[in-house]
Amino acid sequence: MSELVQLKKPDLPPRPPERPKKPLFAGREVGSFRFGSKLERAIVRKVGEAVGDFDLIADGDRIMVCMSGGKDSYVLLDALRVLARRSPARFELVAVNVDQGWPDYETRVIEAHLRAEGVEYRMMSAEYARIVEAKLRPGQTPCSLCSRFRRAYLYDLAPALGATKIALGHHMDDLCETLLLNLFFSGRLASMPPKLLAEDGRNVVIRPLAYVAEEETRAFAAERQYPIVRCGCLSCGLPDQKRQVVKRLLGTLEAESPGLKRQMLAAMKNVKPTHLLDAKLLRSLGISMGNEEQAPVERSEEFG
Repeated sequence: MSELVQLKKPDLPPRPPERPKKPLFAGREVGSFRFGSKLERAIVRKVGEAVGDFDLIADGDRIMVCMSGGKDSYVLLDALRVLARRSPARFELVAVNVDQGWPDYETRVIEAHLRAEGVEYRMMSAEYARIVEAKLRPGQTPCSLCSRFRRAYLYDLAPALGATKIALGHHMDDLCETLLLNLFFSGRLASMPPKLLAEDGRNVVIRPLAYVAEEETRAFAAERQYPIVRCGCLSCGLPDQKRQVVKRLLGTLEAESPGLKRQMLAAMKNVKPTHLLDAKLLRSLGISMGNEEQAPVERSEEFG
């Protein structure tokens, strides 16, 4: 991984890009607490629930919040800022944006927002878009390769900034989509964990928005009037990408059966290993299928 580079861009223009009409904590004095809206309360409470369920944040943490300029990263940052005011755990936040080198990626818009909000931030440059494009095979999209480069860069950056956790903006819908993507296309039953020790063994990655629906992040982004920025990659969000296909499928099913994605989230929290076919998992849990006393018992409502 190349040396970490601080992004240096020209001074911001006199007229700043569009940003929220007022800062997050405008009119809310330090030392007293109240939510800014019902939607903010709903989101922060779900973030707090995930933090409690999976021990995502500990006293003294310094959390590196990854800021892409998309709606979810803005919501993640503000939800953690609000949570920091009401949580018994004392923790710090540092927002980080990484310019990956894609053309027309408006990092100055993101920086203007972070500066106006008064949060600690770093604007970094990785410039690996050209490397990704050079390694692509004909017909291949850059998403997976770009993700690996970005992950490696962030894993090097976090210790350099003294961060104890890396916070990503994946929400409930992302978890549901990933579950189906792995099921349909990878032959695995897996989603995105709310907390994991990275493969480098140095970093802990957390997803505080795991219980928050995308419709909530979308609504809160509109409420806060965030300056949304696209990553600049022309392949981002193409309709024929597998994730977009699965997203549309889930959207159709949710429209027909409201609450379906919440049921999927509940299912991910209510796994029955004995009713799956993973023999290694059963052995790791000490379950021997040859022992009739330990064999799973089916109830009538489980027949299908």
